[in-house]
Amino acid sequence: MTDALTYFSTKLALETDASDVYAAQKAGEDFVLVDVRGDEAWAQGRVQGAVHIPYRDIAERAPQEIPAGTPVVVYCWSPGCNAGAKGAVEFAKLGYSVREMIGGYEYWVREGQPTVNDEGPLPRVFDAQVMVVRTPVAG
Repeated sequence: MTDALTYFSTKLALETDASDVYAAQKAGEDFVLVDVRGDEAWAQGRVQGAVHIPYRDIAERAPQEIPAGTPVVVYCWSPGCNAGAKGAVEFAKLGYSVREMIGGYEYWVREGQPTVNDEGPLPRVFDAQVMVVRTPVAG
């Protein structure tokens, strides 16, 4: 039986979340963020700085588009979508170091992180149901 330390350490090694990915982007960490959703989802909105490789295309496209040895983070729609896990499996089969961004695009948006679509930046909305929202102090 797996003990709690092993389980949670392994889980943290293979998962990340929206706020940690955003912090890593801001810090200039070396990784590629991959949106594994379909074309319509990508066009509707995506994480700023992500690249688009639907999970069904990873085996064919990733070796040509993402250098070997580059760490990868994948995401799909939400906690209710398993395309992120499917994408992670495909990257792992190719030998990439890969993590899944839990919460997916939904939690990225709900935490007010930058998103874009084909027309440009989308409004940032901060959802008090998933994070502390601070009111600016008047002054």
